[in-house]
Amino acid sequence: MSRVVRVGTRGSALAWTQAGHVADALREHLGVEVELVEVTTHGDVSDAPLATMGGTGVFVGALRSALLEGRCDVAVHSLKDLPTAPAPDIDLVAVPLREDPRDVVVARDGLTLGELPVGSRVGTGSPRRAAQLHALGLGLEVLAIRGNVDTRIGKVASGELDAVVLARAGLARLGRLDEVTEALDPLQMLPAPGQGALALECRSADTALAADLAVLDDPATRAAVTAERRLLADLEAGCSSPVGALADVVEGEDGEELWLRAVVLSLDGGLSVRRSGSAPLAAADELGSSVAAELLDEGAAELDDVPPAPTDLAGRAVP
Repeated sequence: MSRVVRVGTRGSALAWTQAGHVADALREHLGVEVELVEVTTHGDVSDAPLATMGGTGVFVGALRSALLEGRCDVAVHSLKDLPTAPAPDIDLVAVPLREDPRDVVVARDGLTLGELPVGSRVGTGSPRRAAQLHALGLGLEVLAIRGNVDTRIGKVASGELDAVVLARAGLARLGRLDEVTEALDPLQMLPAPGQGALALECRSADTALAADLAVLDDPATRAAVTAERRLLADLEAGCSSPVGALADVVEGEDGEELWLRAVVLSLDGGLSVRRSGSAPLAAADELGSSVAAELLDEGAAELDDVPPAPTDLAGRAVP
């Protein structure tokens, strides 16, 4: 390994903080110098809703280009942003210990979702969260929003919104859990596949670096996200509806095993298909495929719907 390892990251406060945690771990475990390299991605410079830009992957391409061009040695991603298809000449070399993957609410006056009055305005940038919010049947007005954590929470503080739904992991890494008013049980809202986990990629040719980075890999987290991402990959072949999935490591009859829960919903939350399954950690990939097959057998691919036109906070259509 070279004396200085260059870690590529997006420039947002959250991405920089996440990369900083990785840099600290590299210094501790490998005794190397680390330099953070900021990379601007397509998702960072566009104000369009993520779903209209292709969703998954809009934050990834520029980081991967920087990696292949030699501008950095390691790329740090939020795992849920990674496309499920493998990238040529790039390997996923480590998945560190996962943060709590649940979604959380930041609401005015310390309220929970159930305490918000009917008609309350709740913001999220995720079709998955929006569909599950609708499915709860609370009579909330769900609005599409973009922006970093400060921007989103600021809309609550200013009164533009009554609440926003965010990933707990991001707030934990930023030290802002005190602003959370409710952590959502996965029974209410299943997270995105891979949510709460980080992904470290390097060039396939850098085998020595890959071997060194493997010290940061957490086997239980790797197994869980492998199952979730295999499920998502199998569903993507014939289903474009919102997907939630979470694999937990639980104690089975023969030792530790994975328990995978998944849901596919129509965009309005009116229809859904849910399935679960379990398997040994070593069979994570097969577990994801089997649960995906059950979802498709039960009509998950038929839940596809035309996304509603995005609107701003005043209800006007966003071009």
